Amino acid sequence: MMKKDKNILTDLTDKSNHTDRSNHTDRSNHTLKTEIEKSKAHIIVEIIEYIPNAVVSKTIIKKTTGNITVTSFDTGEELEEKTSPFDTYVQIIDGVAEVIINEKDYLLRAGDGIVIPAHAPHCFNANEQFKMISTVIKSGYED
Repeated sequence: MMKKDKNILTDLTDKSNHTDRSNHTDRSNHTLKTEIEKSKAHIIVEIIEYIPNAVVSKTIIKKTTGNITVTSFDTGEELEEKTSPFDTYVQIIDGVAEVIINEKDYLLRAGDGIVIPAHAPHCFNANEQFKMISTVIKSGYED
């Protein structure tokens, strides 16, 4: 059963989620940017931090044809069941995630990935902290 009252999903690229951005800095003491800098190498696991009692999401690329998002889950957090009209590829980049797809449990560790089929009910549980990258390509669904 999913916890509905505990979920906090924050998109760091959405300016409306923050009232004061001046206190948010990265490790090199620069103010966090709202998008990932193009043509620059990144250590993907360091793009997003864990925040206590929260699920945090940051968009890496967002286009009409699809998007790539990195998300961190603090221990005990969940995202309630949902579906998507497109296949979604999820890769765990830190920690261990419980992913439930069509009522089947998968335990994914750092380096593991899985394709969530279009229209399949799915959810995520953080029995411990984890970070993941999700990729959705929206151009033409093929069965």
